[in-house]
Amino acid sequence: MNAEEKMELFGFNNLTKTLSYNIFDVCYAKTEREHLDYISYIDEQYNSERLTKIMIQVAELIGAKILNISKQDYEPRGASVNLLLAEDEISENVIDESCNMGKYFKDYDKYLLGHLDKSHITVHTYPEYYPDNYVSTFRVDIDVSTCGTISPLNTLDLLIGSFDSDIITIDYRVRGFTRDKEGKKNFMDHKLTSIQDYIAEDTLRKYDAIDTNVYQANLFHTKMLIKELNLQNYLFRTDVYEIPPKERLQITDRIRKEMIEIFSGMNIY
Repeated sequence: MNAEEKMELFGFNNLTKTLSYNIFDVCYAKTEREHLDYISYIDEQYNSERLTKIMIQVAELIGAKILNISKQDYEPRGASVNLLLAEDEISENVIDESCNMGKYFKDYDKYLLGHLDKSHITVHTYPEYYPDNYVSTFRVDIDVSTCGTISPLNTLDLLIGSFDSDIITIDYRVRGFTRDKEGKKNFMDHKLTSIQDYIAEDTLRKYDAIDTNVYQANLFHTKMLIKELNLQNYLFRTDVYEIPPKERLQITDRIRKEMIEIFSGMNIY
């Protein structure tokens, strides 16, 4: 139920709701060639075209209208996508006739470049490796910032399912206030005790999850670490049975150590 259904507002609901979602995918690649092949594979797998499709799904899920999409693939690796969103239907008089990207609109051949109505979505990728530890990581940062009745929390299952998420960090914050008809300030227009309440139970069972919330500041933080580590899923172009049992244990320990360091935000010596 949105804010307007729960309270009569004076003017526009200008609460700002920001969801910051960060994931890491970890892979073991022993040689430098395997490292580079993995980075090239993941860079292509999550290029700007695919990221754009995922972000369009996010926009549809929260009921936002897309005003503008910009995307970029970087050399040697990485990609970015930015979507500008509106909560309400787009009127024809705001469409910039100088821009032609009509494939993102059903009703118009043009779209508005650089116009931010109420919201935006951004995604950035960071493939990374260090040859001496044989572990490659792929990081994705996603920010969904909305203003008004749109809330980005119900996009979490889509986002988690769209990436191979070994470690997940989620921040959600509500800023500002909106006034009701009587002039009273409202600093929150929906009840929230934990980000985990918006993640499917089947998904949560796969992770160890920790909350750090500051309720007085409407600030919510959740970290998640994958529980089960099936080594085959972390080997790039190598069959697990090609590796001697003792080495499998060493590789598993190395991958788990990498995950714990990322999850805890500190190096383990």
